Amino acid sequence: MGNPIQNIFLTIIVFFIFFLDGFAQYPPPPGNEGSIAIHADNAIFNDWANTCSVERGFMDASNESLGLTTYGSNESGIGKADNDAVSLGDNGIATIGFEVPIANGPGWDFAVFENSFSDDFLELAFVEVSSNGIDYYRFNSVSLTQTENQIATFGLVDATEVNNLAGKYKLNYGVPFDLEELKENLLLDIDNIISIRIIDVVGSINPDFATYDSEGNMVNDPWPTPFETSGFDLDAIGVINNQDNTGLEEVSIHNNPVIFPNPAQNTISISHNANIEEISIYSSDGILVSSYKFSDNYSLDISFLEMGFYFISIKADKKFFMEKLIKL
Repeated sequence: MGNPIQNIFLTIIVFFIFFLDGFAQYPPPPGNEGSIAIHADNAIFNDWANTCSVERGFMDASNESLGLTTYGSNESGIGKADNDAVSLGDNGIATIGFEVPIANGPGWDFAVFENSFSDDFLELAFVEVSSNGIDYYRFNSVSLTQTENQIATFGLVDATEVNNLAGKYKLNYGVPFDLEELKENLLLDIDNIISIRIIDVVGSINPDFATYDSEGNMVNDPWPTPFETSGFDLDAIGVINNQDNTGLEEVSIHNNPVIFPNPAQNTISISHNANIEEISIYSSDGILVSSYKFSDNYSLDISFLEMGFYFISIKADKKFFMEKLIKL
């Protein structure tokens, strides 16, 4: 089990490696150590949005004569991420529905996909969820981007200065969200999320049009973007945990799936109370690294993995469960 003080020390080291490297505040773009971006092909996703309704925003909130955005359609926001997106415009809103309600499972529960062509041309949006389709609750978000100068139309945003805002990752890479963060909202049933709302941040630092993060900071992103593709471009919302795979109606692996130790260096064990058929390891960007068939042995050698962040996919009782792993 190791020395408790040593375990605390290792945890602190991991924190600094993943979150403070290069003075970064928040997880970096895909392909970089510590990124939490999830590729659309990752087996972690078990469902995708099946309804989408968009309230278009203006191409330019400061020049309403240009009209509303026109790019894409409601259908562009449903199904798997495929670069067929719908543009929301300044302060535009997309309301997304799901065939099976999203539920609070282990780790992240869903991810939002935008269609940026690069790691730093980022058009951002707030994310809200609802369990009754009427009352919505917003994830706390942070933007540490400077607000002295407006980021220009084709300007750049540093993803490490942005947290809990959709759009911080490029095409085919989703930004994950964990419903556990909203558990203090007593009127929200985090095991029965039937609707998600995506709201464009506008991105202006002009107080007449600005939108603000949860800490009262103006959110600065490329603005104005006076085109039919203005604002956040919703590609898809992928579901990780819903009422079909979180054991709400029947017990499967265990009440709280556990990989231990985590972080780990050479070996991990899987806590369970069901027959595990297969365990697969995926890199942070969704690439299959290794796969194992199991009968009785639930201990894995991970010494061959490079230091970084991984997903562990566990198949048991014909269902899939996902865990996050930090390899030291």
